[in-house]
Amino acid sequence: MSSESTTRTRVVSRASDTTRKQRDGTEFTGAFGQRTGDSDLLFVEGQLPERDGTVESEDSASKQLERCLENLESVLTQHGRTAENVLQVTLYLADMDAYEQVNETYEQYFEETYPARTTVGVCDLLGGAAVTVDAVVAVE
Repeated sequence: MSSESTTRTRVVSRASDTTRKQRDGTEFTGAFGQRTGDSDLLFVEGQLPERDGTVESEDSASKQLERCLENLESVLTQHGRTAENVLQVTLYLADMDAYEQVNETYEQYFEETYPARTTVGVCDLLGGAAVTVDAVVAVE
């Protein structure tokens, strides 16, 4: 090793030391986290088509997405946000054949500007749901 002094860069962790409760959860929370660090973003995960703790898995994928988005809207309201503050959405679909019908429902929920979106086909969802939603929301 050279006798010249070497400069070391100290890496500063941006992870928050404090946490806040993300969601109250339901019986179907599975492995979804309930806490995040302090941030100017709100991460809303695992919005299932549930009402009163029961997943409405018998409804069509489109109707289930409506319920997921209603639940998302409820979380947004609790945090003083609206659909306009949603930056990114991930839809998980148990049946990709339902993509077109789900897409029509999705387009009705958001106004002119749609948030970035990823749709992921999955084998199975909690509670037998056909769809679930994650979202990243601007807080400030």
